[in-house]
Amino acid sequence: MSYYPVLKCPHFSKFQLTIESVHRADNGCSENVHGLSKEQLAARQVEYIDISFPGKDGWSYLVGRCSADFSKFKSARTGRGPLLKGWQDSCKPVITAYKLMTIDAPYWGFGRQLEQAMLAGERALFLESHRHCFAWIDKWYGMTLQQIYELEQQNDSMLDEQRLVKPTIMVGNEHFDGASLDSEGISSKV
Repeated sequence: MSYYPVLKCPHFSKFQLTIESVHRADNGCSENVHGLSKEQLAARQVEYIDISFPGKDGWSYLVGRCSADFSKFKSARTGRGPLLKGWQDSCKPVITAYKLMTIDAPYWGFGRQLEQAMLAGERALFLESHRHCFAWIDKWYGMTLQQIYELEQQNDSMLDEQRLVKPTIMVGNEHFDGASLDSEGISSKV
């Protein structure tokens, strides 16, 4: 079982998000891969995410939509695809990523809305990242673990460089560059 770190937010000290992943070579038919108790199973909400259909909500646009049309996509290296209706039952090999999200936002008045927003955002992130993974199969299929590690290092370096870029903000018709912002990103010229 893969565990993601527990996400905590300094502005909401009681808020907590935990994601656990289990990958199985099945078509989504495993019932209790996370070993939940009867009480947890009764409270759990199951949602099936099919990567063959793009997300249509605002969150999918925010996390970066995969534009591949899987009803026409076919991998040149593996021969996998297209993903047509019912592909989970006819595709070999197939793998399911079982994700268990636990969210605790014990805030009166808006805790439930915060939980729902986080669930929607994570759902879109899972959908789009797994869609991209399949769409890029010809780029990564057959890579060694060393090659994957090197690719991760390159991506980490690129993201670190992007974080160092100062923000540019447009307010009305005025343009403020990062130099005119204080340490919290607030302009002193208003």
